[in-house]
Amino acid sequence: MSEASAASFQGVFTALVTPMRVSDGAVLIDEAALGRLVEAQLAGGVQGLVACGTTGEAATLSAEEQARVIRIVVETAAGRVPVLAGVGSPSTSGSLSLGKTALSVGASGLLAVTPYYNRPPQEGLFQHFSSLCSLGAPIVLYNVPGRTGCDLLPETVARLVERPEIVALKEASGSVLRLQALSRLCGNRLTLLSGEDALNFALYCVGARGTISVLSNVAPQATVEVWQRFASGDLATALALHQRLGPLCDLLFCEPNPIPAKAALHRMGRMENVLRLPLVPMSPPLQTRLGAELSALGLLS
Repeated sequence: MSEASAASFQGVFTALVTPMRVSDGAVLIDEAALGRLVEAQLAGGVQGLVACGTTGEAATLSAEEQARVIRIVVETAAGRVPVLAGVGSPSTSGSLSLGKTALSVGASGLLAVTPYYNRPPQEGLFQHFSSLCSLGAPIVLYNVPGRTGCDLLPETVARLVERPEIVALKEASGSVLRLQALSRLCGNRLTLLSGEDALNFALYCVGARGTISVLSNVAPQATVEVWQRFASGDLATALALHQRLGPLCDLLFCEPNPIPAKAALHRMGRMENVLRLPLVPMSPPLQTRLGAELSALGLLS
């Protein structure tokens, strides 16, 4: 993969929620709301989009629904920004199948989370991601041990970056020290991305070159501004903006993602507050607090 390809996966990528609606008792994808959400993200200046990741409730979508969501995001983005497609699965063959479908409907690359539930060893992780390289597309690794039950260690990442398809890593272990270790081992061979909105500024300071963000669903312009201020060397302003977003960020993760993000977007009039079981809407007291913070930030019309 060329350096230009790797560089295209820097900046703020929004891990999109998947809007849903209820029809005759069934929870369906709200395709119109999804298109509007993509347009709002582009208007906010994000550098990329992620469809069917954890935030997109991919675990509750059928393969056909995932393909449809990715196609809508790709067609709405219309080449203005790259679109990554989540290919998370506890099975390597399952991830390969999802990847082939995602690429067939126009995804620019793949976001590949560590296989969850079965807790593979490091050699299993290495072989899993190496197998995905056979698809010939840019791959962004995704490490989120708190959700998957396994941790992609820096030494394994250093082995994987020998493959040109591995262009970036979304690191969501919650550790600044982990990102420092990755930066030392991988250098410029890998684009490191924050996977923790609360740590975006700190991770930028130790080598992250952007974020795959939940926060930017709700506040795309502000999330982008933090990154752009940092990248331009205006660290004081970047830090002040990051700290101003802190209370909203805390609320967006006070219940499992994407429950609060959908509640926020509903308050903003962007979509219905509908999730698929086993996820349920945000508790009313927390919704009240969330609404107050959205209002304080000027995000409610």
